[in-house]
Amino acid sequence: MSTSQVETVSSGADKAKLAVVIALVLASVAGFYLLAKQGVWVQWAALIVGLAVAAGVFLVSEPGKQFVAFAKDSWKEVKKVVWPTRKETMQMTAYVFAFVVVMALFLWLTDKTLEWVLYDLILGWRK
Repeated sequence: MSTSQVETVSSGADKAKLAVVIALVLASVAGFYLLAKQGVWVQWAALIVGLAVAAGVFLVSEPGKQFVAFAKDSWKEVKKVVWPTRKETMQMTAYVFAFVVVMALFLWLTDKTLEWVLYDLILGWRK
């Protein structure tokens, strides 16, 4: 039996950092719209700088550090994946298309058979 622990405790400093991140994102978006008269370059600079500072503050918080660790572990796992070759991919795609065509024909034949049985044989609506 495994005893895994889930930590959900965050310090007041981390909560404050996340509040600062939210405030920075909102301020940079507001600055983008409020600086419309200053020109496009100033608008985009305010937005990009504000978002970059918000990302920096997030990355020094504990949730940010956990996110970076998760991203690193995920990247290691992606490197372990054995991707199919082009030939294998094309073959599997052909199999899927063939299966779809066979199923479409089967469902069409089933529908037409049931239509014939119900309307022609049982109900006699078509003459």
